[in-house]
Amino acid sequence: METTETTGTRENTEAAQAMETTEAMGTKKAEETKEAEEAAASTEAAASTEAAASTEAAASTQATASTQATATAGVADLAANAALVVVDVQRGFDELGFWGPRNHPEADGNIASLIDVWQATGRPVVFVRHDSAEPDSPLRPGRPGNGFKDYVEQRRGGGAGPELLVTKSVNSAFYGTPDLHAWLRAAGIGQLVLAGIQTNMCVETTARMGGNLGHDVLVAFDATYTFDLQGPFGWRLTADEAARASAVSLHGGGFARVVTTEDVVRAAK
Repeated sequence: METTETTGTRENTEAAQAMETTEAMGTKKAEETKEAEEAAASTEAAASTEAAASTEAAASTQATASTQATATAGVADLAANAALVVVDVQRGFDELGFWGPRNHPEADGNIASLIDVWQATGRPVVFVRHDSAEPDSPLRPGRPGNGFKDYVEQRRGGGAGPELLVTKSVNSAFYGTPDLHAWLRAAGIGQLVLAGIQTNMCVETTARMGGNLGHDVLVAFDATYTFDLQGPFGWRLTADEAARASAVSLHGGGFARVVTTEDVVRAAK
C-alpha cells in the first residue's frame, strides 16, 4: 500500500511539475510575444517619427527654397526694355513743414542711381509730374514746388533710350497725359519698375493699376518715400509704418513685386 501511495504521490508531483513547467513556458512565451510586439511597435513608431521628420525637413527645405526664389525672382527676369517710371519726384515734397516727417532718406540717391543705369543701358524712362488741383499744395502748377527736383531735371533727356513725360492731377500715372498705357503698349513694353513719391499714394496707385492692366510691375521700395499719415479713429501711422503697409499690400496682394534698388541696378547692368 505504501509503495502504491508513494508511486501515486510521485506521479501527482511529476504531473504538477509538468503543468507548472507548461504554464511557465506559456508565460515566458507570452512575455516574449509581448516584448516582440512592443519592439515592433517601437520600431514602427521610430520609423514613423523618422519619416515625419524627414517629410517636415523636406517641406522646410522646399519652403526655404521657395522663399529664396521669391526673394530673387523679382529681379532675375528684368526685361531689356523694362520701363523705369519715376513718380512725382518734385521739389514741393521737400517742404516738410507742409508734409511732415518722412522716411527713407536714401531714396533720392537711389532714384538717381536707377535713372543713371536706365539711361546708360538705353532702357525707356517715364517721368511723371503731379499737377495738383489743391489750392494750397506745393505741387500746384505755377508754384516752385511743381518742378522736378534738381537731380531729376538735370538727368532728363540724358539717356540713349526712349523718354516720356506724363502729367497728372490724380494718384495714378495711368490717368495722365499722354496715355501711359497706350504708349507702353505701342512700344511693346510689358514690365515696369516704379520709384518716386509717395510710396503709399501715387506709387502704390500706379503699381496697382499697372498690375490690373496686365503689366509686370516691380517697386524699388527704398527708392520711394512717404510721410506720417493721420487716419480715422485717431489712428496714425509713421512714414515707415505706412510704407511697410503699402509694400505688404502690393507684394502680398499680387499687384507688384517689391524689391530693392541694389538688386534692380545689379540686374539692369
